[in-house]
Amino acid sequence: MNFLRKRKRLLLAVSMLALVVFLSACGTDPVSAESTGIWEGVIIYNFARAIIWVSNLFGENYGVGIIIVTVIIRAMLIPFTHFQQKNMQQMNDISPQMEELKEKYSARDAETQEKFKEEQQRLYSEAGVNPYMGCLPMLIQMPVFIALYQAVNRTPILATGDFLWVNLGEPDPYFILPILAGVFTLGHSVLMSMGRVTEGNKVMTYVMPLFIVFITFRLSSALALYFTVSNGFSMLQTLLFQNPFKIRKERADKEAQEREAERQRKRAIKRAQKYGRNVKK
Repeated sequence: MNFLRKRKRLLLAVSMLALVVFLSACGTDPVSAESTGIWEGVIIYNFARAIIWVSNLFGENYGVGIIIVTVIIRAMLIPFTHFQQKNMQQMNDISPQMEELKEKYSARDAETQEKFKEEQQRLYSEAGVNPYMGCLPMLIQMPVFIALYQAVNRTPILATGDFLWVNLGEPDPYFILPILAGVFTLGHSVLMSMGRVTEGNKVMTYVMPLFIVFITFRLSSALALYFTVSNGFSMLQTLLFQNPFKIRKERADKEAQEREAERQRKRAIKRAQKYGRNVKK
């Protein structure tokens, strides 16, 4: 049980990625205006129409269409991802207090653990964070890239479309897009970890990019292109809204000010003691 609690984020990520692979393999019949059902007749079909419409603006370049549609989708998700990043930063900021609570209520009896949960919820409430909101953007994106994969592979005009050196309906023969997707995923994870007080889960930082490479290596180049653009967009968004370099500088300045204040306090105490004055330590 302790292992499951410590690795719940990793297990959740693995489960979701397994679900992606499973759902991506579902359905092989081409989608068209005659397709029925919400998933095929509405979501996949209109997703394909949107890509084709945008692509036609650029001389039927379907790779450009996927890139532009991906950027539009990510732009629409900015409020969700910004909230996620802000929530994760706040969770990391209170991690020292959380560790203190864990030490204070380290006993495993039911009464102590109940008190720990109460104090934990109070800390979350005071900090204004929700520990379960971190996966919201991922859950929102899952149907998007599943729909993208099926829209490309089940729409003949997209499945046979070419972009640069790849056929969008087939894996990248040179593995360039999968590697780029993994590199951008890793870059985003590293940027997020740089802004944290604590190092966090290093396993997730490196496992997620490997899973992205594995998925895009086996599936269509269109999906690899989506992940490359999407995670590149995430890196840019993080630098704009949650710049880790700025956060580190502000944290370092604050710590320097606190050290200086403490040094001045100690000097004042020594000076007061030298002249025989009573002071509060």
